[in-house]
Amino acid sequence: MPRMIFVNLPVTDLKRATAFYEAVGATRNPQFSDDTASCMVFSETIYVMLTTHDKFRQFTPKPIADAKTSNQALFCLSAESRKEVDDIVGRAKAAGGVADPSPVDEYDFMYGRSFEDPDGHMWGVNWLDMAAVPPKPAMANA
Repeated sequence: MPRMIFVNLPVTDLKRATAFYEAVGATRNPQFSDDTASCMVFSETIYVMLTTHDKFRQFTPKPIADAKTSNQALFCLSAESRKEVDDIVGRAKAAGGVADPSPVDEYDFMYGRSFEDPDGHMWGVNWLDMAAVPPKPAMANA
C-alpha cells in the first residue's frame, strides 16, 4: 500500500470550504465527513480534512493561526500539464479563492502557479517534466 498524506485544515465555514475544494477538483468522502469535518479526496493518496475550529482544537492545544495573516505551511499539488495548472488556479479563483498570491514559477521543465483558499491556506500547483530537468536546475540556486 502506498504511503498516504492527510492534511488537516481548520476552516471558518465548513460548507463554503467544502464547496471551494470541490470546485478545484477534490471529492468529498461522506464516509469520513460530518457536520464538523469534510474529508476531501484529491487522489488515492492525498486527502485534506477540513475541520471546524472546534473540531481542530480537539487535536492540538496550540492556538489556531490565522492563515490570512501568517503562514506555517505551503501545500503543493502536482498537475499533468501546464493547462491543468491554469485550469485548477482558474477554478480556485472562480470559487472565491485568490489566484497567484505567490510569483509564477516558469522554467522549460516546470510551470507552477498558486492559489489561496477562502481561509487563507496557500496551495501551489505544479507541472514538472522530469525528463527535461537539468542535472542542477537554475531554480536550485534561488
